[in-house]
Amino acid sequence: MSDPRITSSIFTRGAVDLSTLRTPAPTPARPAAPAQSAPTAGLPGTTGGGVAVIDVSEATFQSEVLERSLTTPVVVDFWAEWCEPCKQLSPVLERLAAEGGGAWVLARVDVDANPRIAQMFRVQGIPMVYAVVGGQPIDAFSGVVPEAQLRQWIQAVLKAGGVTVAEPEDPRLDEADDALMSGDLDEAERAYRKILAESPADAAAEAGLAQVGLARRVAGADPGAAIAAAQANPDDVEAQLLAADIEVLSGQAEAAYARLVGLVRRTAGDERERVRQHLVSLFTVAGPEDPAVASARRALASALF
Repeated sequence: MSDPRITSSIFTRGAVDLSTLRTPAPTPARPAAPAQSAPTAGLPGTTGGGVAVIDVSEATFQSEVLERSLTTPVVVDFWAEWCEPCKQLSPVLERLAAEGGGAWVLARVDVDANPRIAQMFRVQGIPMVYAVVGGQPIDAFSGVVPEAQLRQWIQAVLKAGGVTVAEPEDPRLDEADDALMSGDLDEAERAYRKILAESPADAAAEAGLAQVGLARRVAGADPGAAIAAAQANPDDVEAQLLAADIEVLSGQAEAAYARLVGLVRRTAGDERERVRQHLVSLFTVAGPEDPAVASARRALASALF
């Protein structure tokens, strides 16, 4: 399978090389200047006098996204009302945009109401998120990603747009993340464990260590074959655990959690405990603030008790 370090589910903290996260993003054709209309009212998140979140239509796309991005980075969130993963990702993006105080703008595009915009960006599935800087898309990812990694992706977008952002407070995490992103899993594990030895409650280091384990488990796996094997053998614990790992890396964490909660219900004894621990490790990758994790934890508790 593809290198798990550069999937949409894993981003580094601190200084991020956008090229390592790049999803091929076409340059949208600039439409003819539309007749000016009143901008769509911002959603919750207007701070410091700057609009943080806006709904964009075909009529306002040029002014609200392309032209605005000449001075302010714009993150375009492609979503739809029927898209359940969108309901996980979009609220987090909106909150982060509000926290940004106008340093960047979140432009929401309903793909059902604005199919031409989705076609311009060759959106194949949602949620899909593009960063637009200087009138051009510079990076993108699809699926739901943990908030910690999303924050760092946005940091990278801001840096690409010339916006000054605060440096990471802990250089130890920078070193550990660099090792993870370079593929030196042994060094990354050593670095994360050293942080945890000194700061046992460091959630970022815990997440990093869980990512190391995830990367090791999926190394060499064929995603399609693994998912097919899990579907054919619903009670094969090994097959289900690998399928769940692949789903997390594919931006389908909610499906992975549901898969393993179901397996907890069907197993007992040592097997059940093994599945539970594996699921908890996947929760750690996402972080406790992920709404999907909170929901899955409740489902797990119900399955156990």
